[in-house]
Amino acid sequence: MIENRLIIIDTTLRDGEQSAGVAFSHKEKMTIAKKLDGLGVDMIEAGIPVMGKSEQKVIYEMLSANLRADILTWNRMCIKDIEATRVTGATHAHISVPVSDIQIRHKLRTTRTELITAYKKVLDFARSHELEVSIGAEDASRADEVFLAHIYTIAISYGVKRIRYADTLSVLDPFSAYERIQQLTKRLAQHFNITPSVLSQTLGIDFHGHNDFGLGTANALGAFKAGARIISCSVNGLGERAGNTPLEEIVVALSHMERSVTSIDMKKMMEVSKLVELYSGRTLQVSKPIVGDMVFSHEAGIHVDGLIKDRRNYTYLDPAILGREHQMIMGKHFGKYKRIN
Repeated sequence: MIENRLIIIDTTLRDGEQSAGVAFSHKEKMTIAKKLDGLGVDMIEAGIPVMGKSEQKVIYEMLSANLRADILTWNRMCIKDIEATRVTGATHAHISVPVSDIQIRHKLRTTRTELITAYKKVLDFARSHELEVSIGAEDASRADEVFLAHIYTIAISYGVKRIRYADTLSVLDPFSAYERIQQLTKRLAQHFNITPSVLSQTLGIDFHGHNDFGLGTANALGAFKAGARIISCSVNGLGERAGNTPLEEIVVALSHMERSVTSIDMKKMMEVSKLVELYSGRTLQVSKPIVGDMVFSHEAGIHVDGLIKDRRNYTYLDPAILGREHQMIMGKHFGKYKRIN
């Protein structure tokens, strides 16, 4: 793996569709999947097969569409979920495991010991059917860190090569996200008696963040700096409650701030953003970073004058990389009008 390679798992069609009031039709899901593939995402988290035949049918159609991106299904820690994934023909299955004591006791109404027993049975079943499994630790940021590492080491012992750290309730800040991923990597490397750098060559760490405090992008950036080279995100940040890490924000931020290498075609971001905005019915603010209609618009005379003299005066993020351009708005603060050539 290239050291600074950023791998994108897009969850617009799974966590994004879980947004209250959002439901994509079969045709819309297929259109979005093809646009995501054209955008260059590495993997599309396509949906939850156990929801029923209509969900299974659209995932099957995605798998039959010869997309470049891998198609991933999302599953609870249940054998019937894995059976539903097998119906679609998918070979990549993500299994979500609640790991905080709050969720173990009050959601699953079980114990850590019983959870591990059930967890191993599901892993056995999935691996026996030759599925490429990834394990996601739900509510990882509120879990006991020793128990969390144990959940991951079990997965790795079953041949799992990608693990997800889910900040399900947006508990972290960018500094704690960095520390948690760094410490997790050290703990896993120590368990297997290897160095963290060797571990990173064989194990992909996926960070799945939420945006309840407006830190979805910042937390993903912190996790990436600590070694989580896989970021689970969604177009426009669509997702539960305040949403997920926005794909467009984390890709552009990491490209500029960390010089990450990605397969994403940034000039296609606006097209995909507008499509998801239309299909989801979630209208974006005009100042939404990266894809907002007016984020490259200027009215203040000081800024306009500076841009006329040398665009570098007020340009760090160049709109051209997104296929966009600066716009001058006549208004109260504009001052004397001059055209920018």
